[in-house]
Amino acid sequence: MQLPMPTVLRHLLAIAALPFVVAVPIPIWIARASNVRPALVTTMPQLFAQIAGLGLLLIGLSLFVSSLRRFASDGKGTLAPWDPPRHLVVVGPYRYVRNPMISGVAFVLFGEALLLLSGPLFQWALIFLLINAIYIPLFEERQLKERFGEEYIEYSRHVSRLVPRLRPWTPPNLGR
Repeated sequence: MQLPMPTVLRHLLAIAALPFVVAVPIPIWIARASNVRPALVTTMPQLFAQIAGLGLLLIGLSLFVSSLRRFASDGKGTLAPWDPPRHLVVVGPYRYVRNPMISGVAFVLFGEALLLLSGPLFQWALIFLLINAIYIPLFEERQLKERFGEEYIEYSRHVSRLVPRLRPWTPPNLGR
């Protein structure tokens, strides 16, 4: 008999396998290969870029963590394809954009690029977005339509894949 894995461990494994690899080891590898090192800036534009990078990094982390918490509490699953949410999550940041975790990781990647003033890291952030712009509609959304049916179709009519709404969408069952 196989014992169920504790929830915290399930989430840690999913994070380690997916966004952590994208946002930490790959950028470290790119930075080393490109001879990019943290350095004190010498111009105001560089300082502003690094401040913006720190802002993007913090926004990305908070968006990712908030999305992850919703997956656990409301969805009863993880971000991993092998342990997906059992319920469709349409609250919290999901009221603004259908893929806030991807947006969060993208903010982190662009933040890293600006903090290190690195063109190669900026290119990696663009590649990450391109991969997801292809993967999400071709694979992930098909699976979501199969699992959640009309509920997901209705949600996708109101909430954009990657571009956030200015005002949050209120699902019919949440009321006002």
